Amino acid sequence: MSGLFSAYSWSKVWGARAGFLMGLGNTVLTAVFGILLALVLGLVFGLMGTSNKRILKAVNRVYVEFIQNTPVLLQLCFIYYALAFSGHSIGIIPAGITALGIYTGAYMSEVFRAGIQSIPKGQFEAARSQGFTYFEEMYYIILPQTMKIILPPMVNQVVNLIKNTSCLYIIGGSDLISITYSFVTGEKTGGAYGPAYILCGAVFFVICYPLSKLASTWELRLKRREAATVKTAAAKAA
Repeated sequence: MSGLFSAYSWSKVWGARAGFLMGLGNTVLTAVFGILLALVLGLVFGLMGTSNKRILKAVNRVYVEFIQNTPVLLQLCFIYYALAFSGHSIGIIPAGITALGIYTGAYMSEVFRAGIQSIPKGQFEAARSQGFTYFEEMYYIILPQTMKIILPPMVNQVVNLIKNTSCLYIIGGSDLISITYSFVTGEKTGGAYGPAYILCGAVFFVICYPLSKLASTWELRLKRREAATVKTAAAKAA
């Protein structure tokens, strides 16, 4: 057991730090652009889900149900290999961004939909009475009010996306997980898997834990604020 965590093993990991940093950079790159794509898709399909038009609601449900009920690994492999075999390969990182963005976007759309539907109908009616168009109503009145509600679950989805970047390993990616696996199975570095996996896990923890804690804090504050509002309203009514 001591060999797993020996100074010699750690020195091997330190000597390969450039590779680990490259893997971390690719993981962050995939996560950032995947999050941006997920936010765009989440907003678009979330608005579809709250639309009065049946066709838009139907498109929303097809997208959400299909994506949420199929594995992200399957979606990633389909996007990467299907395009590669058809002669339109887009590369590992772009494929990862696309797959993770589409996958997380389905969950983001439900977050947006729930947030919009939580706003009292009187807010919609008031906006229309003032002559706002649908997009003005959403931009100026509804979406700003939903932000405090949707931020905690949205941050949770961001954390899930960051962890799901590990799926790039299955298509031979150069993300942090893939670099770690290549390191521990390498001819010159094999055997130092204890320190390598500890380092990899620590990096993910350092990135994800603060975000998870932030989401929990926001959610707790929201619940306290709602409780205080209800208590104030009850006191005034009495």
